Amino acid sequence: MFVDSHCHLDRLDPATHDGDLAAALEAARACGVRQFLAIGVTLDEVPGVAAIAREHDDVVIAAGLHPLYQVAEEPSIAAIQETAERYGAVAIGECGLDYHYLTQSPDRVPSREVQRERFRRQLLAARELELPVIVHTREARDETLALIREHTDPAVGGVLHCFTEDLDMAREAVRHGFLISLSGIVTFRNAEALREVARQVPLDRLLIETDSPYLAPVPHRGKPNEPAWVVEVAECIAAERGISVEEVAMQTTANFYRLFRGAAPEAPAEVRQALASAGLV
Repeated sequence: MFVDSHCHLDRLDPATHDGDLAAALEAARACGVRQFLAIGVTLDEVPGVAAIAREHDDVVIAAGLHPLYQVAEEPSIAAIQETAERYGAVAIGECGLDYHYLTQSPDRVPSREVQRERFRRQLLAARELELPVIVHTREARDETLALIREHTDPAVGGVLHCFTEDLDMAREAVRHGFLISLSGIVTFRNAEALREVARQVPLDRLLIETDSPYLAPVPHRGKPNEPAWVVEVAECIAAERGISVEEVAMQTTANFYRLFRGAAPEAPAEVRQALASAGLV
């Protein structure tokens, strides 16, 4: 059994299952995916993501504001908290820092200052709510780690999602109670450094995700991604570590419920039973 720990279910590509989200989720379930964490990338989009979760018992949500999205007004800490609580979010995010586009299109993305303050507010909101954070980081390693150290509780933790940085950053995040989530990028031919992360980070600190509809794994690269293909991510990690796919699936599923404790009561009975039988919860 698998968990897709990060997917954008409100952004399903029309070419995927003729745009039928229910069909896409059913295809994933047929592949053994038993839980989905749907991400709200702006607070305005959280109600729509929450509506999906109400229709599907195996979907839970996160509420946050992505670092690259422009908004008319930056949300306060109180507004972030109120949205998360109203819609039953199990995490805050995705949030973080992304400086990749600042040199190419500085007028189209929030400035460093705006991104830092936005990230800080979400970290503080998560800390007060005792919720984990889902962190997006790109070309902002030192500042991301510094803000995490300053404003998060290692006992609650979070995850560096769709991880693309190096092993040293992964280890530093793990030391502060964070997990590392690997996406389809780990299957790409030029991602050897990321496969080293897959080999070296302890298995009990890893998650798997699709980030669908983006970043489809090999052999689907170039197509719109979908939650069913989280299995290919698990298969790649298993091959790199020389262990079974079942072990990767079970451990990353247990890791998910340990981090996102708000999702645990919603876990299917078969998932809870299997994890308990394996001594993982």
